[in-house]
Amino acid sequence: MSYYGFVVIKDFSMKLFEYPDKSEWKEILQRPVLDSRSLDEKVSLVLKEVKMKRDEALREFTSRFDGITIHDFLVSENEILQAKQKVSKELKKAIQIAANNIEKFHIAQKEKSKVITTFSGIKCWRKSVAISKVGLYIPGGTAPLFSTILMLGIPARIAGCEEIVLCTPPDKSGNIHPAILFAADFLKIKKIYKVGGAQAIAAMAYGTESVPQVYKIFGPGNQYVTAAKQLVARDGVAIDMPAGPSEVAVFADKSCVPSFVAADLLSQAEHGNDSQVLLVTNDKKVLEKAKLELDLQLEQLPRKVFAANSLANSKAILVKNIEEGIELINEYAPEHLILQVKNYKRVADKIINAGSVFLGNYTPEAAGDYASGTNHTLPTNGYAKAFSGVSLDSFVKKITFQEISKGGIKKLGPVIETMAEAEELIAHKNAVSLRFRKK
Repeated sequence: MSYYGFVVIKDFSMKLFEYPDKSEWKEILQRPVLDSRSLDEKVSLVLKEVKMKRDEALREFTSRFDGITIHDFLVSENEILQAKQKVSKELKKAIQIAANNIEKFHIAQKEKSKVITTFSGIKCWRKSVAISKVGLYIPGGTAPLFSTILMLGIPARIAGCEEIVLCTPPDKSGNIHPAILFAADFLKIKKIYKVGGAQAIAAMAYGTESVPQVYKIFGPGNQYVTAAKQLVARDGVAIDMPAGPSEVAVFADKSCVPSFVAADLLSQAEHGNDSQVLLVTNDKKVLEKAKLELDLQLEQLPRKVFAANSLANSKAILVKNIEEGIELINEYAPEHLILQVKNYKRVADKIINAGSVFLGNYTPEAAGDYASGTNHTLPTNGYAKAFSGVSLDSFVKKITFQEISKGGIKKLGPVIETMAEAEELIAHKNAVSLRFRKK
């Protein structure tokens, strides 16, 4: 396996692989591996403590991990009012426009119930029913992700969820970022709690004196939050999807704009040290130009240390042609995929494994993160091979119904009898026989 690193800043590099053989792809495309056993042990202790001690445990963990003692976890109306005054008019307007676009996209996902006659005298249909209690986790550490409130709160509201609980970590002063409170208030979410990390997931999963128990938990987070979500799922609490560090793949050919390519890579890399970016191209000049742009743009970023650490875990792959690039991307199954290639629609038709796809030079992944309308809560770590991103369907259950007439059971009854008898389930057979033989 041959590769060389092109240096971005001192001590950091992005590995480049030239025309790797397919037998090498699995190793090249492997995400950074965490010590999951140690992580699960630590998180399990947090979950156990919160389950037993409830609010007392939340206060202990908030003091230990966030450096602040919280007496009342529920955000007050006065705190919300003060926060709204601190948010600029420009940001308020931006949030309102983004919310409108997200609402349009998700409201179009509503489905009407259709009654299907599957057999003479037999009617079947399916109905969407909102999950009554949902929990939203909103990261607020190195980056306050108020946009995630829109991505989760809007479809929850459209679905008709009766109770929406929001947890987000406080800062060292015990406050929540004003934009987070404004966005939550804009969506009329009133149950906002100052608690973060694995302890917040535990609180929503099991319930405490302050935080209500919910039936399904949504939202991104660090490795501790991700582990907590996966662990509470074993206790019967639903979660949106398995997820890990954020990632993007950019597929570029000679028609791309190298400065755009570099900007897209860095926009994902700045999320955190464990984020991963992947550049795939069939043109060596794209690599050279992207390198120069990465050098220039990285130095201007306030979060350049995060981005540089992320680039150290990231790769650029030179492929023989577009077809090979498509195959490699489908194997990687990225959370986000940007297609900066000439025939991007043709390429897009062949993409089968990706969370969300961004087409052409003028469609940055950042648009999906904030305001274009699609949801930014997406499967990572290769889960896009089998999982979808969050949508309106994520907040509803599908319940099936059926109605069989007396004539219908008489016609279908012998079929059911034969199948039940073949499985040696005679009570099943009798439940049908008694009905269709009744005069």
